[in-house]
Formats: sequence, structure tokens, C-alpha cells
Amino acid sequence: MTPATAVQTRRSAEERREQVLEAAIREFAEAGYAAASTAAIAKRAGISQPYIYALFPSKQDLFLAVHDRVQGRIRATFRDAVRGAQNPQDALDRMGMSYPALISDRFALLCQLQAYAAAGDPEIRRHVARGFKALADDIARWSGATAEEVALFFAGGMLANVTTALELPEICAPLWEAKAGAAAADA
Repeated sequence: MTPATAVQTRRSAEERREQVLEAAIREFAEAGYAAASTAAIAKRAGISQPYIYALFPSKQDLFLAVHDRVQGRIRATFRDAVRGAQNPQDALDRMGMSYPALISDRFALLCQLQAYAAAGDPEIRRHVARGFKALADDIARWSGATAEEVALFFAGGMLANVTTALELPEICAPLWEAKAGAAAADA
């Protein structure tokens, strides 16, 4: 095998991994961890089921990788949103205003909620809890907000998650409107 062929093969495996992750996001979002099948994920990704296990040792490892992907998008968006923030509340407001775009991806939102639902499994619970705690710690560090302010930020986010998933935007609208009004007043 020539070096160029090795790079091409590696790149192809990376591309397939991305295809599997994106297909798994949809499957886990729709079916949940327990009901999702690797056969359905493989079909969505356009690959054979055994190839999934060449990329991920188990369905659980794939589920955790999907969780990490979804949470990574949240983390990156929030990190970018706080740039230029003037104070802790401004930082939290900027992150909060970036959140609706994130959860407008219904599949990513449902995967996030499915991770909490699958927390009955101790290994999944530990992994998801570590990620949640790390995100809370990052938000506190990036914003400089107090523990109470971070808790309220997460409470608003969970309200947004539930009302978006249930298609009840009117329940969360007062929160978004208040944030938008505060941001406009500060500008």
C-alpha cells in the first residue's frame, strides 16, 4: 500500500464515521437508545451493519459518540457566543440567544433529551453526567456567572428544550422576548 493509498483509506473511514454519526443522530432521536438498531443506522448511512462495528465497538459507544457530537456543538456555539461579552449577564444572554438556533435542529435536540432518558443505564448516566457537569463548568468559567446564575441559565435551557420538543413555543416565548429586550437595551 502506498502512502497516498493509506491516506485515502483513512480519509474514507473518517468520512464513513461522519456518515454513521449523522445517521445515528437521526435514528437515536426518533427511536431512543433502547429501540434504535444498528441495522437501521447502517441503512441510513448507506453502509453494511458490520461496518458500524469496525467504527464503533458497540451500540452504546456509538450512542455516547452521538451525545458527545451534539454536546460538542452546544459547547462550541456557547464558547463563540461569549466572545466580546461585557459582563457575566451579557455572556449568559449571548449564549442564551444562540441556543434557539441549536435546538432548531430537531434531531440534535431529541438526541440530547434521549441521552437523559437513557441515563437509567449506569454507564450512560456517568458519561452524560460528566458531559453535563463539564458544560456547566465551562459556562461558569466563560461567563464568570455565579452558581445560581448558571443554574437559572440551565433551567431556561431545559424549558426551551421541552417546549421546542413538544412544539409549544408560546410557553418559552416570554423568556426569549425578555432576553431579546435586554440585549437590545444593552446595545
